[in-house]
Amino acid sequence: MVDSSAGAKVLSADEMPNDTVPDFSHDSTRRRFLGRGIATGVLAVASSAAVAQQTAERAIRTSPPDSLNGQPMPEPSAEQSAGPVKPGRGSVLTDKVAVVTGAARGIGRAIAVEFAANGADVVAIDIAGPVSPGASDAAPATPDELAETVRLIKVYGRRGEAIRADIRDIAALRNAADQIERRFGKIDIVVADAAIQRWKPLLEMDDAEWRDVIDNNLNGTANTIRAFAPKMVPRKRGRIIVLSSMQGKHGTKNASSYSASKWGIIGLMKSAALELGEYQITVNALIPGLVDTPLTRYNKRLIASVAETTGHKPATPPTPEEAWDIRAPTVALKVGWLQPDDISPAAVFLASDAAAMVTGAEYEVTGGDSAKDI
Repeated sequence: MVDSSAGAKVLSADEMPNDTVPDFSHDSTRRRFLGRGIATGVLAVASSAAVAQQTAERAIRTSPPDSLNGQPMPEPSAEQSAGPVKPGRGSVLTDKVAVVTGAARGIGRAIAVEFAANGADVVAIDIAGPVSPGASDAAPATPDELAETVRLIKVYGRRGEAIRADIRDIAALRNAADQIERRFGKIDIVVADAAIQRWKPLLEMDDAEWRDVIDNNLNGTANTIRAFAPKMVPRKRGRIIVLSSMQGKHGTKNASSYSASKWGIIGLMKSAALELGEYQITVNALIPGLVDTPLTRYNKRLIASVAETTGHKPATPPTPEEAWDIRAPTVALKVGWLQPDDISPAAVFLASDAAAMVTGAEYEVTGGDSAKDI
């Protein structure tokens, strides 16, 4: 349901399916929380050797001695540091409250569920409907897909809620931020993932097709930061993660609007990191390579993938297997594309306390495409 007056609506509990154990045979849930299992195992070992662990933590902080020529070396305060070595750093989000846009499916869903698997409560935001009549080649997300994300969040014993909202509508996002703060008491983490993509030559693109991609991807990401960062500023802490793309690191033939929007997101991220750093709010960008999601799973994208790899547009649409076999040999890790849950573990780190000194950074998760760029 959508609240037409505010542009956002929290889905009630009876609109969500009952919690069940997720089916790990599917890509969307195949690796949900390996990180948490590792962290749990390490914590168990650590608890039996607490004294040795504490000794090691102190040794790292004092070796070499924290002085130079008899003068003490300045150190950051506890609030400005990731702290001493401890088990589980980088994969613990216990009792954090996270907001993820574009969470109905794909990378957004993977991040939302992986956050929950690491201990966070998660609010999933998605328009869950058509974004633009002509600016997206992918089928729109649905309310059922958004509900499924919330169901998967709850499987991990965390609070999960859905809000349907259009990220182009900053009033709706501010209303959502107010609702979330009232219901959860705080907002620790925000992930701006929602995006659309259009494959069409620049000179053939209608005004609306260009405008809708830029407005959703770039302006919508800026709206997300502008709506939610004010909830973090008074607390002087927070994590903001934006989703760019390798197409935001180089030009893309016949996808100029998408590439331009993702380039813009990198500049937005770096500027926001400079502005919000004084409030101990970090802002970073995840940069996926080609990922198999509904945003990319259609014939035009497979054709573009083959053309990018070979330099020639195929005469007929390739099968998924053909597209994989053509592209995989050119990627360092020999994969045709990644899965959404290949991206989400990096988001967990950037959202964690361990990433206290990481801001203004671009984290590329590409299977090796990054090695081909300067």
